Amino acid sequence: EATASYPAVVLGSGAAEQLGITGSGDGVQVFLGGRWFTVVGVLEPVALAPELDLAVLVGWEAAATYLGFDGHATAIYTRAEERYVADVAGVLAATANPEAPDEVSVERPSDALAAKNAIDSAFTGMLLGLGAVALLVGGVGVANTMVISVLERRSEIGLRRSLGATRGQIRLQFLAESLLLSALGGVGGVVLGTAVTAVYASSRGWPAVVPYWASAGGVAATLFIGAVAGLYPAVRASRLSPTEALSAQ
Repeated sequence: EATASYPAVVLGSGAAEQLGITGSGDGVQVFLGGRWFTVVGVLEPVALAPELDLAVLVGWEAAATYLGFDGHATAIYTRAEERYVADVAGVLAATANPEAPDEVSVERPSDALAAKNAIDSAFTGMLLGLGAVALLVGGVGVANTMVISVLERRSEIGLRRSLGATRGQIRLQFLAESLLLSALGGVGGVVLGTAVTAVYASSRGWPAVVPYWASAGGVAATLFIGAVAGLYPAVRASRLSPTEALSAQ
């Protein structure tokens, strides 16, 4: 209020960044509307009204004196406590223009933010769903590979059983192979995903950040799916009798 009638401005965070102004910007001169204005502050980023980040704010009297402002505002920003937002929105139009409240458009940036969060949540859910489908397909692939392996290696199984291998050892062997196959796929997927993330982030000029828990969780999930998928083939292999397995050769 003390500088409202003087050629002083407060810059939005984006405007200050584009002008190369750091800190509070006190004393810096900017050319606006045919004359120089002095910067007296820089706003913090405004999440609910991002258009203000690129704005240059001047006092009411200064706008009328130096920039030809006619005293009629085209947009009014109002901040209210969260529990009163709906009540305030209901009376803003009549308050701003009592003669023609229908000509006033009232927007709640919080609604836009809630919609954005809802879209982000839906997008995250879709990605999780796609990941679950990919894990299911991978599990079916591991199970199919191990079943075929059991069928093709019945003679090996029969020979091992004839040499004294127990059913538990046979189960452990095929379960270990299933886990190894899943681990290789999981590690390969993490490496490929990290590489794609790094390339995309680099193309956008962003820092590449991959949370360690996401990588560890991906490998752990593939190991779990591999264990479940390999359980039936391992049990099936252990149930083959030595004579049956050797005769299949």
